[in-house]
Amino acid sequence: MPDSQVAFPKLLSSQIAFDIARVILDGFDKHYRLFRHASQEARTHFEQMTWKEAQAGARDRIAFYEHRVKECVQSLEDEYEEEELTDSVWREVKLHYIGLLMDHRQPELAETFFNSVCCKILHRTYFHNDFIFVRSAVSTEYIEPAEATPVYRVYYPQADGMRLTLRRLVNNYQLACEFYDLDRDIAFIEERLQALLIARATEANYQIQVLSSLFFRNKGAYIVGKVINGNREHPFVIPILHNRKGDLVLDAVLTDVNIITMLFSFTRAYFMVDMEVPSAYVQFIRSMLPNKPRNEIYTILGLQKQGKALFYRDFLHHLRHSSDRFEIAPGIRGLVMVVFALPSFPYVFKAIKDSFPAPKETTPKQVKEKYLLVKYHDRVGRMADTLEYSNVAFPRSRFSEELLAELKSVAPSIVEEDGEQIIIRHLYIERRMTPLNIWLTEAEQAGDEAAIEHGVREYGNAIKDLVVANIFPGDMLYKNFGVTRQGRVVFYDYDEIEYISDCNFRDIPPARNEEDEMASEPW
Repeated sequence: MPDSQVAFPKLLSSQIAFDIARVILDGFDKHYRLFRHASQEARTHFEQMTWKEAQAGARDRIAFYEHRVKECVQSLEDEYEEEELTDSVWREVKLHYIGLLMDHRQPELAETFFNSVCCKILHRTYFHNDFIFVRSAVSTEYIEPAEATPVYRVYYPQADGMRLTLRRLVNNYQLACEFYDLDRDIAFIEERLQALLIARATEANYQIQVLSSLFFRNKGAYIVGKVINGNREHPFVIPILHNRKGDLVLDAVLTDVNIITMLFSFTRAYFMVDMEVPSAYVQFIRSMLPNKPRNEIYTILGLQKQGKALFYRDFLHHLRHSSDRFEIAPGIRGLVMVVFALPSFPYVFKAIKDSFPAPKETTPKQVKEKYLLVKYHDRVGRMADTLEYSNVAFPRSRFSEELLAELKSVAPSIVEEDGEQIIIRHLYIERRMTPLNIWLTEAEQAGDEAAIEHGVREYGNAIKDLVVANIFPGDMLYKNFGVTRQGRVVFYDYDEIEYISDCNFRDIPPARNEEDEMASEPW
């Protein structure tokens, strides 16, 4: 036997290290078992139309991860003394953990869980060394599920005909509900798919692939798949809804990539999907939407911690391969947040100020609660999801002097200079959008009446959609709304957001005279 194979077990000599690795992996396995159970319950809620329970289940699932991390940290702190956990022990913990992940079906998620636990125990100076998974150590390529159900099913319409194939495809999901008129719905879908194939000059020698688990969100279930012919792939999504009588209907077949992209948007609530091998689901969706970053796909599948981890790796990679500087974001400066951006990077960074001038009557703690409210609420395509981070290190050389002075002036409690780094203790990161006020100004300067009308209509639609979701935006100035790449108007300033059911709306009394109408204060 080669010496290298004999030396490896001698290197890993700490029983404490192995036990810690086992405790952390057991903590993750418990988390993912509960995560999958919540996703499986979403199917039952859909079948029984228990919508309140479905909403509660979706909210509860978001908190699962932090609960399990705290449990794991508490277990380790109760079991081991601090002096036992030396640097050499922690190095071995990681190596043992890698060994335990060799046949695991969610290794990338387990690595992120390991990092979360370690970062609760270790000082931040350890965050970028060999104690944690700065890069993934275990490949997620070609992981096969242990269960009988494959990741996706394949159908061949040329054998049975498109209509019979579609019927079998739908029935294989075995929903415990009756369809109102499945033949009618399948005929419509067949017509649409055939038209798509003919329009793109595709020969009738093809296959259909669909993910084995349905995607659940709110009151809908979704079949996610693609039609493949040679090197051509045509993604599609089929929403399944209940009609007023409670019967199922295939509501549509979505084939436009832009519309499917919006379905998986950062402005939507997370899907509930039962996935034994989540990386395979992400890879399948990525094949449908190649421009959608992997971190956003993990996030929309409810694996937001993995989304955060991948985003941060992408961010560090971008920093290493760019040279521009962070600057204060364009637009009207807010009273609550300092917003800055890297021009070459499509995200903005938001730090809460230590105090707020009048007329703001809120606190940093309350602002955090508002952002958490949005995280747990249905965002209905009109509120941007945010990534929340602690102790984020930036290269000091990449900050403009104006930005650094602004941060030190208005948020000194969360900004720290540490050698060549700037540490921001609490930070929100979200997709960069064009502020609506800037969009409208540029459209007016260009004389683009259609763009102006589109922006104002979308602004009204955004408010209407938020109201339907029981959300009152509070501060409805144009500057608090952004325009996405698809031209959709989205709200992103949450410090005054409220549930409509908690608001008291009153009629404004008629003005006594013209001076009342023009006064800056209410009469």
